Amino acid sequence: MNPSPRLRSQQPVQAALHVAIVGSAVLAGVEAEAQRLATVLRSRGHAVVTFLAAQADWDSGGIHDAQAGPAGQIDLVIVLGGDGTILRTARWMGYQQVPVLGVNLGTLGFLADFSRGEVDETLEEICQGRFRLVDHLMFECDVLRDDRLIHRELGLNETSVHAGPPFSMIEIRLHVDGDLATTYRSDGLIVSTPVGSTAYNLSAGGPIVRKDIDAFIFTPLNPHTLTHRTVVDSAMRVYDLIVPRPNEGSACVVDGRLIAPLRADDRVQVRRASPRFTLVETRNHGYYRTLREKLKWSGGLRGSGPQATSGGPE
Repeated sequence: MNPSPRLRSQQPVQAALHVAIVGSAVLAGVEAEAQRLATVLRSRGHAVVTFLAAQADWDSGGIHDAQAGPAGQIDLVIVLGGDGTILRTARWMGYQQVPVLGVNLGTLGFLADFSRGEVDETLEEICQGRFRLVDHLMFECDVLRDDRLIHRELGLNETSVHAGPPFSMIEIRLHVDGDLATTYRSDGLIVSTPVGSTAYNLSAGGPIVRKDIDAFIFTPLNPHTLTHRTVVDSAMRVYDLIVPRPNEGSACVVDGRLIAPLRADDRVQVRRASPRFTLVETRNHGYYRTLREKLKWSGGLRGSGPQATSGGPE
């Protein structure tokens, strides 16, 4: 099954949409909400397929095989859950990405930005063409051993190299387009996309980078040298991470999934991928609104809000 280009025109939808509803089968409320949305969509003439799966059942590229037949080309994927469910869905779609509407049934939800109470109105806005599609950087992570590829993974949030047990610091050499940039001595290194800048990168003290910028963010974990700070560089370059002397438990992780244990001189290569992860935004949902709400940005000093009085002290 190939993704449909119809939403790319961002014009009012004149024909039925083909919608896939995706979610975690073990998350409370997902099954009931999936059934409700499917009923609403079908009553409006849209074709719907539903895939609710346990976490262990998600795999790269699976959505197009799992949903083949009933819906034809998919125009829109509605993801029910949290950001973890969206990451799994992006991996599941593989190199055939489809626009995603994220409905937050989880906790924080930077990517799953819409509440379940907003979904019906949002679907109507999509049908009327009152929406925008925002593309986001994805990456490929290769693990090479003796110049032989042992694993390739498509990711959305970040690649991270972890020192692992016995939990002593390791050296990580960073090469940019083949040239040595620096050597980190730390507990690990995060290579994040802007989408992932509000995830593991933010927790490690890295910066927030607007999610539609094409860049990689390099944030060391507990670096031994104080001059090692986060670096932001272009996604047009190719980055190699080499660990000359890994710990027994050193490993490469992509989007929270263990990809491969690391041996001496293994090379972890990160580069921009050809597909783009696409989120649906509406006029009521934008980047800074999401940051304000999710990070609890107050926007002003205490007492300066609309209820503050203009008088002096009593």
